[in-house]
Amino acid sequence: MGKTDKNLKRKVEEASNSKEIEEEKGSDSEEEDFLTTLNGDEDSSDSDREIEDSEDDNNELVEDEGEENNDSISGEDSEASDELEDEEEDESDEEDDSSGGEEEEEPLSEESEEETSEKEDESPKSINKLSESSKLDKNALSRSKTDEYADNDTSDEEDIRNTVGNIPKNWYDDYKHLGYDWDGKRIIKPEQGDQLDAFLKKMEDPDFWRTVKDPQTGQNVVLSDEDIQLIRRIRGQKIPDVNFEEYAPWIEWFTSKVEQMPIRKFPEHKRSFLPSKSEAQKVSKLVHALKMGWIKTREEQAKLRAKKEPQFYMLWQTDDQTEEMRRIHKHISAPKRLLPGHAESYNPPPEYLFDAKELKLWNKLKNAPWKRKLHFIPQKIDSLRKVPAYPRFIKERFLRCLDLYLCPRAIKMKLNIEPESLVPKLPSPRDLQPFPTVMSLEYKGHTDMVRCISTEKTGQYLLSGSDDGTVKIWEVNTARCLKTIKIEGVVRSVEWCPNQALSLVLVASDNDVYLINPHVGDTLISQKTDAVLSEVPKSDHIIPERIRTCVQWLEPTQELYERGVRLHLKHFKEVTQVTWHGKGDYFATVMPDGANRSVLISQVSRRRSQLPFAKAKGLIQCVLFHPTKPCLFVATQRHIRIYDLVKQNLIKKLMTNSKWISTMAIHPLGDNLLVGTYDRKMLWFDLDLSTKPYQTLRLHGTAVRGVAFHKRYPLFASGSDDRSLIISHGMVYNDLLQNPLIVPLKRLQDHDSFNDFGIFGVHFHPLQPWVFTSGADSTIKLYSN
Repeated sequence: MGKTDKNLKRKVEEASNSKEIEEEKGSDSEEEDFLTTLNGDEDSSDSDREIEDSEDDNNELVEDEGEENNDSISGEDSEASDELEDEEEDESDEEDDSSGGEEEEEPLSEESEEETSEKEDESPKSINKLSESSKLDKNALSRSKTDEYADNDTSDEEDIRNTVGNIPKNWYDDYKHLGYDWDGKRIIKPEQGDQLDAFLKKMEDPDFWRTVKDPQTGQNVVLSDEDIQLIRRIRGQKIPDVNFEEYAPWIEWFTSKVEQMPIRKFPEHKRSFLPSKSEAQKVSKLVHALKMGWIKTREEQAKLRAKKEPQFYMLWQTDDQTEEMRRIHKHISAPKRLLPGHAESYNPPPEYLFDAKELKLWNKLKNAPWKRKLHFIPQKIDSLRKVPAYPRFIKERFLRCLDLYLCPRAIKMKLNIEPESLVPKLPSPRDLQPFPTVMSLEYKGHTDMVRCISTEKTGQYLLSGSDDGTVKIWEVNTARCLKTIKIEGVVRSVEWCPNQALSLVLVASDNDVYLINPHVGDTLISQKTDAVLSEVPKSDHIIPERIRTCVQWLEPTQELYERGVRLHLKHFKEVTQVTWHGKGDYFATVMPDGANRSVLISQVSRRRSQLPFAKAKGLIQCVLFHPTKPCLFVATQRHIRIYDLVKQNLIKKLMTNSKWISTMAIHPLGDNLLVGTYDRKMLWFDLDLSTKPYQTLRLHGTAVRGVAFHKRYPLFASGSDDRSLIISHGMVYNDLLQNPLIVPLKRLQDHDSFNDFGIFGVHFHPLQPWVFTSGADSTIKLYSN
């Protein structure tokens, strides 16, 4: 029994080994066919013959193997049955039943029974597998014969049949075929679906996302998992080969060990440290070829290819003749040469001949002949027969030919634009009334130039300061001088306190600033002002040394007190401007020569001063307080800086593009700024729009010394050294999307000039559309509507 089991086991193993060998041969043949298809090494006819031969061989091989397997299995069954019968006869005590070779017998033990049953089951299974594989091979071969394009076949036959070669496929875009085979027959394109078919495939076909179209055959090819993995690795900027070890162990040849002796027995040559001259020459040649246009860039090559492609045109149009016809119908004749003048005559008039000075200048411009008035020297010859040959004739003819050949001719289109259309449409001045138009009053009394003026908040009184060392208070309606206060020195700046509860004015003269009670108007307010200023506030504040050396708060002398002075501030430099804060408690003084202590802010109620700046940002000209916000405008020679007094930082910096700023005024709403300069410009800044001027007004011929805004009416004015006062309309809208409207209205010129000075101060009446001007002729004028 053991021998029989061994024989059965050996036969079954041989049958299974033969099947595995067949399968390996089949897979190898398929891989070889696929590789040959990709490489395109075989043609279509050879492939057809090989397919037929391979089919016959496979059929014969399958039949032979089937017969051999059947013979071997039947022989094995007969031998096994004989051996079983002999054993049954010998061992009569243990036999129970006997049957043929194909029936089951009861073994002597359970293990032998299981082994025999397994062997008998394996033998018919192997036979069935061989028969099924042969049937599958026959079916596959029959399918390949019936429909070569069925099931999106992407086998190697397509590439072999398409013997067109490596040519552009767009040659066959308009044809039904995609090339020719070796027999000269057309290779018809496979049927292509429309967009609807593509959409249905996209919805139904699970392999749609990995299906690509082969441009060589026009067939759809389903990419394998290996192809997808390769594409993903390439798109992920990885190495395509999965088995490649990117971080392999690196052998450091010269860095790991410190050598005591040189590796090479001779030193490096000098040329190894110098750049290659041959490579430099190659690069220079390539650069020169690019500059000369011998080597074309990709864009230029694409343009050349586009030009070489066939150009399609309409059969009955004349587009190809438009350029030639334009040249014929729109011919531009060459300009004629200028006729010779009197200077080119052989006997010119004497005034056309060069004198010594003109001849010297003509010879001096030898290196710049285009700057000469004439390109020749006029000569006077007695008679026509003595005229020599013209030496510049050939050169002039050559230059004329160059002009005709190289200079392009074009018709210059003249724009017929009406000048009125270029001027912006502005409203008529009649529609913008009221505004000052005539001089109503003239205030006389000063004996020298009146530099500054200011009005009370109600507009009843006018304050003026002059170089004669006096401060005068006028009644506006009558032009009567109510009071004259004598100040030692030139009065540079005066300003009335904006607080109606106090009767107080600021006066700047030389190094002194005086707070004066003018004692005009309401008597109760004047008495209250004296009471407030007489009280000395008690404070433990220690004045820093930097401020103590800059300003000193002094009590006025008896003489000054009788003149109305209530407080006296002594500064270390000359004060050129004083200005009040809107609430009337703080005021600022400007000392241009004070460097980093040029601006000083003082408080009347506490009698304290402070220096807001630690560094000098330039030569400060004037300062202003914002009417509603805690901001300070500081004007230097060229720029205007806006500081936040609470946060103590710079908000913005305005660029004036001028050489020297003289004065400035801020709009009552605080969003617009007017700046006057010594270089005859007046700049309007929109603080919400930009840091550059919204509009530059060049209305004056000389330096602008005074500018002012009206507090109630949309008016602003400017005065200059040309003795002119210009009244303008400046409407500021609440809508931030609408720009201010600026319209010049009236020019008034009534002042006289003195030492080239004209108008110094400009100030509007707080309630009426009137304006005051102070000039170098020691007068003050009032203009009203």
